[in-house]
Amino acid sequence: MQRHVTRISLVKAALVAGSALTLPQAAFAQDTAAQNAVAPDSVATASDNAAQEIIVTGFRKSLEAALNVKRESVSAVDAVVAEDMAKFPDQNLAESLQRIPGISIQRDGGEGRAITVRGLGAQFTRVRVNGLETIATSSDGASANRDRAFDFNVFASELFSSLVVHKTAEASLDEGSLGAVVDLNTGNPLAGKTGLSAVLNVQGSYNDLSDNVGPRVAGLLSWKNDAGTFGVNLSAAYSHTDTLETGNNTVRWAQAYFNSVNGDPCFYSNVGPTGGNPVNSGGGYRPSAACDAAALSFHARIPRYGVVEHDRRRLGLTGSIQFEPTDRTKLSIDGLYSSFKEDRAEQWLEVLARSNERRFNLVNPVYDDKGTMIAGTYDNTWVRTESYLRKSETEFYQFGATWDQDVTDTFRFTALGGFSQSNADIPVETTFAYDNRNANGFNFDYSDMKSPVLDYGLDVTNPANFQLAEIRDRPSYVKNQFKTAQLRTEWDMTDGFTVKAGAVWRRYDFRTQLFQRDTAACGANGTRDLILGQVTCSANVYGLPVTSDFSRLVDLGDAGQPNGTTSSWLVADIDKAADYTNLYGRTAIEDLGNNRRVREETSGGYLQFDVKGEIFGLEFAGNAGMRYAHTKQTSTGYTAGVAATVERSYDDWLPAMNIAFYPRHDVIVRGAVAKVITRPSLGNLNPGGSVDGFNYRVTFGNPFLDPYRATNFDASVEWYFAPQALLSVAGFIKKIESFPVAGTYVATLPQLGLGRDVLGQSTPAYINYDPNQEYVVSSQVNGEGATLKGVEVALQLPFTFLPGLLSHTGFQGNATFIDSSADYQITGPAVSACTRNPTTNACGLTGVSAIYNNTLLGVSEKAWNATLYYDDGKFSIRGSVSYRGPFSDATSATGNIFEGYGSYTSVDAAIRYKATEWLELSIDGNNLTDEYRYRTNDIYAQRNYENNHFGRTILFGARAKY
Repeated sequence: MQRHVTRISLVKAALVAGSALTLPQAAFAQDTAAQNAVAPDSVATASDNAAQEIIVTGFRKSLEAALNVKRESVSAVDAVVAEDMAKFPDQNLAESLQRIPGISIQRDGGEGRAITVRGLGAQFTRVRVNGLETIATSSDGASANRDRAFDFNVFASELFSSLVVHKTAEASLDEGSLGAVVDLNTGNPLAGKTGLSAVLNVQGSYNDLSDNVGPRVAGLLSWKNDAGTFGVNLSAAYSHTDTLETGNNTVRWAQAYFNSVNGDPCFYSNVGPTGGNPVNSGGGYRPSAACDAAALSFHARIPRYGVVEHDRRRLGLTGSIQFEPTDRTKLSIDGLYSSFKEDRAEQWLEVLARSNERRFNLVNPVYDDKGTMIAGTYDNTWVRTESYLRKSETEFYQFGATWDQDVTDTFRFTALGGFSQSNADIPVETTFAYDNRNANGFNFDYSDMKSPVLDYGLDVTNPANFQLAEIRDRPSYVKNQFKTAQLRTEWDMTDGFTVKAGAVWRRYDFRTQLFQRDTAACGANGTRDLILGQVTCSANVYGLPVTSDFSRLVDLGDAGQPNGTTSSWLVADIDKAADYTNLYGRTAIEDLGNNRRVREETSGGYLQFDVKGEIFGLEFAGNAGMRYAHTKQTSTGYTAGVAATVERSYDDWLPAMNIAFYPRHDVIVRGAVAKVITRPSLGNLNPGGSVDGFNYRVTFGNPFLDPYRATNFDASVEWYFAPQALLSVAGFIKKIESFPVAGTYVATLPQLGLGRDVLGQSTPAYINYDPNQEYVVSSQVNGEGATLKGVEVALQLPFTFLPGLLSHTGFQGNATFIDSSADYQITGPAVSACTRNPTTNACGLTGVSAIYNNTLLGVSEKAWNATLYYDDGKFSIRGSVSYRGPFSDATSATGNIFEGYGSYTSVDAAIRYKATEWLELSIDGNNLTDEYRYRTNDIYAQRNYENNHFGRTILFGARAKY
């Protein structure tokens, strides 16, 4: 098939498209020639399709291929290329991407799940699989993904041949990203060798915290006929891992009134238990120095240690058929299927201070200089153990077809169409809670904020000390569906001048539904008895007796806990307790406040001009054009059971320009400017709302939010000072003109036109319903904008100038520095222990709303990674260190000012030994230092939100190739 290619543009077209597996080693004879090249012979931009595919073997060749992708593009592009067929450099796609300058990752359960690009979070990045935009959502981590973010942990890395990251926009590149467009590419069968090729990779995965070994298997079959006109690829990957996560958690910190402090009553009428069910109300607040100090300090809402088990199974399948009947026509069909199943089991031992402080007697409190209660004792407290199980499965499938046609020697087109769907189903999300609501002697000490002492003061392994008090089950699902049709044309008007034009139609459907089987086991201030499976429990006595028949013991293991911490406790056995109470026989009720759907249709087109030539003897290549996008959104949500549907549409004209100058044969100077957009978060488009009866929060959506609109400026200098080497500096500015921000205020449910019926029956807000209870109400509004500036520095250097064995070593590293600023409206802490209600004159703790300036959410000001390697073609070893600085990811709640994560450093290593031409042995180590992930609450006080670790993972195996 003729593709107007020359010596360099052949490599360019192949590499920029990103599918990289194996071409004969002669393909790399271009090393020296490429270093002496000036401008490309023909301009290839980031969105061009591949006509060929480069086959690489080994880590060093993988780095070289990725470097050529960057060098041969006019726009700012980076890539990660497979080392060989079904052999990606890392075990996780996100972890491979973090080796690219400007990219950091966010982990869940010890694995990379989402990425940020140049400081902008996952929702600002668009992902395409084989050229089709899509979203893969999982239920991994603490919550399901119900937004535009792409979850990279859904796929096995062996299914892909390359990842290509487009950091600057082009008119011909799909819109929707302020950060980057990421292309995930599977194999290209016509690029392989003639005949049959096969690869089988078998590994065992061992985690030292769970002390468990699981299988990881991947294989690929590829066939191409002798004429090179027909080829087929099939690949499969399966893995099963069982890992642990242990640590402590506070579920934020809060201010609240206590019943007494060191015996000094804080209310005129003290509160005690009535009929076994403690009452959480009483007389008016009685100000005093001790009570005021306790009320205004921040205490841990739910201080606890816990164990989280992750049982994950992944299955991935890909298939590709390519047919090239003439040298002007190529037809391709691609399919991808992925199944990601996880059972997540959590076991917690905690004190439920949240909303129950009114009945606690506080003894010997200790405060620090940041207003934090770091130590003390609670009497008449509420001790709880929780057993939680979530079973989830994400199924992703995509089918696409492409027709590449050279109509003439100067005019060609590509027609692309496809369908993708991601279903994240959670049939089981169950919690059983054991309570002791009259416990004395709970001692806590947060002097070491990351590793507190928590001593519960009673035998928490004895069933007689607990009642089964609360049962929750919340099945849900998330569905994302894309349909795409696209036409791209190119016309070489003259040598060095190409006109590109195209049109696209895309429909995106999103839907999420949540159901509830929640119930307080007994005694929820009810008016009748409740039949639960084998028991009938009284409305007058809370809970039902716990027995060993449906219980089990949990051992905390290694959670970094200090001496004196309670490390073994009783929890419900989920399966036995569910049978005992007939939980799954109860009818699930639809939780309308958390149900919503969005249909988004986009249509548009682009016109782009690609040029190359000379200006005053200076060679250059560039592109400039305009993209038009029409967006129509239909959003449906519920408030108090009433559905609301809102339709809106808007238009965007998005100019973009990229230019590259070649002042020397080994230097490229790039510049780019573009208007870009990211459409609003799906959750924020909900025209309905939801009420959180645990945290006393009400959230409303806003279907009239404007998209994030920004102007991006980019500039870089790249020095290819030696074969396979690069030193580069890139600067970027993102002027975000419209930036939706959270607006908050305080109101009661009646003031919002809502009643008790919108609350879950097992929540403290329902059980202790008070029409005067104030809630923090939040909704997204169109903000004034924000600015983000940054610098990337990268160095890639093979040490070929060193003698002997050292000539096979090398270094790859980069660092990113980002400065950003945005204003947020946040309800902060109360400053007075007694703010009088103008109607009742009663005292209250009322937070003060104010504007706070911070970085953009998700932005780390510093991030870097570095890799040292040795690769002689037969034996290779490499070690990598990646660092991400602290960042805020939410505005927080309960009076705290922002929350986020501390810095995180990961150390990984890999060893490969090529025993024969067809057999390779391998050992990989991930998170070798067993780094803890520390999440903080309030950027000023830096209180502990959670601190946990996941253990080291060692993979060992063999790879056979035919």
